[in-house]
Amino acid sequence: MNILVLIPAREHHKKELEKLAIGHEIVYSSIESVSDEMLSKADIIIGNPPSARAQHFQNAKLIQLASAGTDGFTDGRLNKDTILTNCTGAYGLAMSEHMLAVTLQLMKNLNKYQDNQRHHVWQNMGATKGIAGSTALIIGLGDIGEEYAKRIKALGGYTIGVRRSSCKGAPFIDEMYTTDKLDTLLPRADIVALSLPRTALTHHIIDRERLKLMKSDAIIINVGRGDAIDIPALCDVMENGHLLGAGLDVTDPEPLGENDRLWDIPNVLITPHVSGGYQLYETFERVASICFKNLDSFLNGGTLLNVVDMSTKYVKPETKAHFDKLIGK
Repeated sequence: MNILVLIPAREHHKKELEKLAIGHEIVYSSIESVSDEMLSKADIIIGNPPSARAQHFQNAKLIQLASAGTDGFTDGRLNKDTILTNCTGAYGLAMSEHMLAVTLQLMKNLNKYQDNQRHHVWQNMGATKGIAGSTALIIGLGDIGEEYAKRIKALGGYTIGVRRSSCKGAPFIDEMYTTDKLDTLLPRADIVALSLPRTALTHHIIDRERLKLMKSDAIIINVGRGDAIDIPALCDVMENGHLLGAGLDVTDPEPLGENDRLWDIPNVLITPHVSGGYQLYETFERVASICFKNLDSFLNGGTLLNVVDMSTKYVKPETKAHFDKLIGK
């Protein structure tokens, strides 16, 4: 088979790949430089090929995405016989730590003190809030949401989880509900944290009315997809003094326009979709572990991890990669 590798593999990764794929052809490239010819020849693609060029990878039998998101790959453009897998389970560590950092920054007024430092102002910025005793409403209980819940619990918070279709319990979650209960849960939350994929059901799941249901001193954090929150509505309610703050690693649109109103809303922390990615090198090692495990399974008739259900756009639950299990902890 022809195996096209689009992730930034280092020498030790290449050696591991070559051991797994003895007798098969491995081609190394990148998302930016991959040619149409490389895509068309590939039987297996490891990494995210440019989805706009899907007509060139119709021969692929397996596409192992390096991302947890599947945008552009679940809208019918793939060959119906192509198996799509992703890297759910790789990003929870980095993204939950980012979420925790943003939570504390907003609760402790650290963003205000940073502004004061920039202007050489020595001033007490007033009362703060704590995670201990607070209630966090975590919308999206995949790997990222579960890891964030773990950290909130460790600091004495109370956690409420929201899933699309199941009330089955999860680690570090005190109460679990489905999304139809969201309107009754939002008024209870001091922290609302979203880590959702982009689907028709998640678009503007937090709209103007739901923003108004939140406590006036609550914070909202989003690391999933920017369109989960109605951004103009968020700007309006925050300009009117509702909500303590917002931490947005994702926006709608992306990148955010230079003159977008959101930049200047007080107490909004904006980062350019970097909570995941490979900023934390451990994330890439986790991505590589999942990719290599699935390559080995595909070549040798094993069970694949993180198989994406094209109808729901979510990973089939029975195939979800729990990283601790993957590495034998």
